[in-house]
Amino acid sequence: MSPGNEKSVKTNAPKRWSKGFAQTGGFVQTSLRKATEKRGFVEIRLLTHWPEIVGEATASICRPVKVGYGRQGFGATLTLLTNGANAPMLQADLPKIRERVNACYGYAAISQIRVTQTAATGFAEAQTEFRTAPRAEKPRPDPAKVAELETQVATIESNALRSALAALGRNILTRSKD
Repeated sequence: MSPGNEKSVKTNAPKRWSKGFAQTGGFVQTSLRKATEKRGFVEIRLLTHWPEIVGEATASICRPVKVGYGRQGFGATLTLLTNGANAPMLQADLPKIRERVNACYGYAAISQIRVTQTAATGFAEAQTEFRTAPRAEKPRPDPAKVAELETQVATIESNALRSALAALGRNILTRSKD
């Protein structure tokens, strides 16, 4: 075959993906990044893992809304949304929240936190829902194993030690087997 014929064969071949299988998250990553960057969120984990970053108690009373960057570039301002009753408690926790958010970024990205209050009812009612998803219930241990645990622990003389070991044993029995 001449070199010209090989070229025509290559152009007729179907186009193939070079990477093979792609992760599902890769398909939505660009559109998700564009949507979050409009609100100033460079670090998407701040939105997706908010309860893990600030803690369950804080996440249940507020949520991040916007990150604004100053003109001089000396740190950003994080805006949190909460209702009026929780604002004083949230105000007291601002240094702790700033520290945890900056740990998420890996540097002192947030210099200020602004708290925005909204009414619990009205047009913004759907936006003030701060409750996180309920945790999955622990699986119940096998009753035969619990009975065996109770018989093993019954020989211990100290009540406090017996109850502590029984509680430890029940926790071990209910631990998931991942």
